[in-house]
Amino acid sequence: MRGKNTLNRLKEQEREVRKNLIIDAAERVFSVKPFDNVSMRDIADEAGMAVSSLYTYFPDQQSLFVGATLRDGEILVKKLESIIAANPGRVNAGDIINTFIDYLNEHESYFRMMTHFMLHGSLAPDSTEKINAMMRRILDLFDHVFKNRTSDTNIRRLSHYLFAALNGILITFRRYPGRSDEEALRHMKHIGAVIGGMIQATDFKKLFP
Repeated sequence: MRGKNTLNRLKEQEREVRKNLIIDAAERVFSVKPFDNVSMRDIADEAGMAVSSLYTYFPDQQSLFVGATLRDGEILVKKLESIIAANPGRVNAGDIINTFIDYLNEHESYFRMMTHFMLHGSLAPDSTEKINAMMRRILDLFDHVFKNRTSDTNIRRLSHYLFAALNGILITFRRYPGRSDEEALRHMKHIGAVIGGMIQATDFKKLFP
């Protein structure tokens, strides 16, 4: 029985490895082509697999896009959760900002994939809800930056502002001409520090009474 359990565990691990290889390939394709223009053949060619192998794990490219979004979004969520758990009373805005910038800077394919989708993509309602549910989890964590700084009715709007600002920083400066990757990252974090400082210094209770 132990041998059978070990074999099943190894098979499951192998399946998970192949699934992640497919998702990695899909991210690379989604990062350079609008979602609606990507085919399963494109992803299979990038992964170096037969198209039939992809269908073993995903029924279509839309489910692959959702799978990639949820996988990488979950990693980001865990990083943000660890920051909040370390200081639940009053979260430092700079910690959240730097973690967000670092993660999307390090995961270029994921960032470019999501940028292409926000500009060009469309999904079926059930897939849209899965993406929105992940976005709500990220924004829920952003909410902690503003807790105790304003009334509950204003928190989500402020989290939207912060999310949009950070994505704007990444879109504008991540590949800014004439700057090395290190210089670009320093510049993005500098702007992020300015935003974080503004959040720390602002009395939102007076701004939004």
